[in-house]
Amino acid sequence: MFGAPHPVIASASRCLPLPRRPLDAAGVSGQVRRWYENELGWPTVPGDPLRLAVGVRYDVLDVPAEAGYAALRRLAPGSPVALHGDRMLFLVATGSAEELPGLLEWLDWGALPLDLGAIGAGGLMAAPSLPGPREEGGAPLRGASLPPGRPGPAGSQGAAVWLRPPEPGCEVEASLPTLSALGGGGNAPGLVRLVNTVATQCHRVRLGRAGAQPPALRAQGR
Repeated sequence: MFGAPHPVIASASRCLPLPRRPLDAAGVSGQVRRWYENELGWPTVPGDPLRLAVGVRYDVLDVPAEAGYAALRRLAPGSPVALHGDRMLFLVATGSAEELPGLLEWLDWGALPLDLGAIGAGGLMAAPSLPGPREEGGAPLRGASLPPGRPGPAGSQGAAVWLRPPEPGCEVEASLPTLSALGGGGNAPGLVRLVNTVATQCHRVRLGRAGAQPPALRAQGR
């Protein structure tokens, strides 16, 4: 009953373009998504606000910003770091989120209530806005180690921003803190050193906040 398709119809069907991802309604959002997917090769998830899929190219170490500033100088120059409100997000090697609880125990931090966490496979991270400011000579602004209490880049109180942005065209994995860097060669910093540094700073921040409370509140928090 049904014969072969008409030659003209068959030829036209072969010329139709393949389906493409529709552009985001907001032009800026579309530019940001394309930058992450095309320039960096980082997977994103549908929806607005834009979020990045964690656990594919990197995991995330999530610490209070006040504690995170002390760890910036211990990272390799190309190791990305973002700021989201009062939280600092360190990109670390994939699998680091699973190692964090055991690592804290090994470093004798496991028994303390540190405000320190990690995001691994299946998790999401708010996509920081595109790096904008540049230093003289065209180099990206790396976000100097600002002292605690000093405001970060514009917008850091709400939207996520890069303190140390990733470099398009570079493999991010080579610059991420990893357990394999402990005692080894290369430029990647050790995850153990980074975790110990931020844990120490988290503990100091906690003690400082406890000391600033009235005696009655300190007694209730014991």
